[in-house]
Formats: sequence, structure tokens, C-alpha cells
Amino acid sequence: MTARRRYWLMKSEPDAFSIDDLQRIGTEPWTGVRNYQARNNMRAMQVGDGVLFYHSSCDIPGIVGVATVATPPYPDPTQFDSKSDYYDAKATREQPRWELVDVTFERKLKRTIALEEIRQHADALGEGFALTQRGSRLSVLPVTASQWKLLLSLE
Repeated sequence: MTARRRYWLMKSEPDAFSIDDLQRIGTEPWTGVRNYQARNNMRAMQVGDGVLFYHSSCDIPGIVGVATVATPPYPDPTQFDSKSDYYDAKATREQPRWELVDVTFERKLKRTIALEEIRQHADALGEGFALTQRGSRLSVLPVTASQWKLLLSLE
């Protein structure tokens, strides 16, 4: 029996890595996550899970595309590279602290589904939706199947 497909929202600053970059490259490792809850969310990902690609820290933050989880979680190599901004001196190859998945481009949305518009649907998305919770800055968060459908219906 195969596991049911799950859904996620993954944030990236477009000046660091955008949906256009993912479209051009095709598949990319999601490096640099240094939040334990976001890391644990990536540890729960499975190949084939859906990803809402979200641009953050920009003029109009919002969902800009759809991607798919392409690999099972594996150690983030940037944690071992002392020249990397994401280096972690406490991580070892025997006991890595940070994991990532590769994501594959599926499509760009016809338009950005802006955070302000998403907030207008907060009641329908439910209290557990981290993106609309005050103070939540989580870069990788779970999305239910009904939230996925609602969010993509806004396109």
C-alpha cells in the first residue's frame, strides 16, 4: 500500500532562489533550512508530495508556483561546508543535524496568490494553518488536502 500524497508550503526569498530559478533548473535541493520544526517537516516528506512555492521577503509575498518533492530527505551538505552561510560546526557526517529534499518544478501560477488574499480566507483554511497565524515565520509547513485545493482555487 502506498502512502497518501501529502502537501506542503515552502518559502524562498526570490532574490535568493525564485520560482523562475526552479523552472530554469528543473530540480533543486532545498538547502539552508535551520529551523528544527521546518527540518522535521522536511523529514516527513515523501517523493511525490505536492509543494506550494511561496515567495517571501519581497514586495508581494505569496504563492507563485507548484513543485513536487523529488527525493526522500537526506543530509543537507551545506551544514558541513565551513565556507557556507549554513555551516553548522556541531554537525558531523556521522550525526548530521539538518536534512533537505530536492524539489522539482511543476508549474508557475497564472498570478501570485498574495498573502493578503490568503489571509482573507483564514477562516476557511482553519486555525491550524501556520501561514496565517500571527508570529509564524516557519519556512516549511504542512498543508492539508482541503487547504491545497482552496489555495489553488484562488489562482
